[in-house]
Amino acid sequence: MQKRYFLLAALYLLTSFSVQAQTYQTLLKGGHLIDAKNNINKVMDVAIQDGKIAAVAANIDPKMAKQVIDITGKYVTPGLIDIHGHVFAGTDPDGQLENGFSSLPADGFTFRVGVTTIVDCGDSGAETFELFKKNVIDKSQTRVLAFLNISRKGMYGSEFSLEQQNNSFFDPVLAADVAKHYSEYIVGFKVAHYHKSDWVAVDRTVEAGKLANKPIMVDFGGAIPRLSLEELFLRKMRPGDIFTHTYGQIIKTKETIVDLETKKLYPHVLEARKRGIIFDVGHGGGSFTFSQAIPATQQGFFPETISTDLHTGSMNSAMKDQLNVMSKFMALNMPLADVVKASTWSAAKAINHEELGHLSVGAIADITVLNLREGKFGFYDVARFKKEGKNLLECEMTIKDGKIMYDLNALSFPMAK
Repeated sequence: MQKRYFLLAALYLLTSFSVQAQTYQTLLKGGHLIDAKNNINKVMDVAIQDGKIAAVAANIDPKMAKQVIDITGKYVTPGLIDIHGHVFAGTDPDGQLENGFSSLPADGFTFRVGVTTIVDCGDSGAETFELFKKNVIDKSQTRVLAFLNISRKGMYGSEFSLEQQNNSFFDPVLAADVAKHYSEYIVGFKVAHYHKSDWVAVDRTVEAGKLANKPIMVDFGGAIPRLSLEELFLRKMRPGDIFTHTYGQIIKTKETIVDLETKKLYPHVLEARKRGIIFDVGHGGGSFTFSQAIPATQQGFFPETISTDLHTGSMNSAMKDQLNVMSKFMALNMPLADVVKASTWSAAKAINHEELGHLSVGAIADITVLNLREGKFGFYDVARFKKEGKNLLECEMTIKDGKIMYDLNALSFPMAK
């Protein structure tokens, strides 16, 4: 009887020690970590506990984790951040983007491409943000943030509607008040689709930014006569403000960043970067051309942030998704580490959410696991011209707040018997 007691006690102590030794919920083992904030670009293990990064080291003992996922040969990055999307999806037949049929449900087009945070770009305004928060932000598993449109109605109706073109809808004081009230979700202000040859929309957006101490994102209208990018960059926008659609179409209503004759970047573009203007991709269905991107990147002008301008008009066309745009820039000779940085840490800093975009110990466990496929891949732009690349990024797994949200090849599941 006494012998049996000692055996049971020993078994209990052994079991107890084993449970205590498993200090991590999940261990990602053997992946190549790219973390720009922490200057890491090498094979490292990453451990997760209670939705946070618990440890990052060259070799973490697998016995310390309840779940070990072997990701040898794959890349590990912070959860990708898309700072320009359209996810105020609804059923309003009159809405162009805001609550209309052009926007997309966030959870349908994020986790499967490694995106854990998406920023809705101006679909909602001061009068419609509460509806957006109730219907989308509060109901999405994806982290959804927002640039608030300077138009109090947001992107309602057609691009040339009253709400988009009438100055009486641009209320910087109201916009700033709403942004301060919902500061956790609203990252800044957006001006877009304004087609008059004046600065009213930009000026009022900047005013809102000053009142709320937040950046603005500029989707630079399109007007005849054209407005000056030099004026916008050097006298209107502030350091930390974001210019989206950087490599946009060559059309008569908009100026470009590359001189069409010399193929050189305009001096004011380089000066704007020195001033601290952030240049964002914002690919979209009509805002990325190789005729601008190739000469710009050949001169070293890569984007600070890579974003999609996700909506129904772009996802089935040249843009496709965040990883396709990242791969496109790799085809333009942007190094993988820089492409990842532009989609993680640089994006987090641009929207002033520096709790995101890195895998420091104690940080939110938003993680993307990527395959880097090698071969011959084709990418095309909105003008329907093609460029070939040797690499294509593919999402293997997406983790948000420590929870596996997408698992392409069931790496996290036990084998069937």
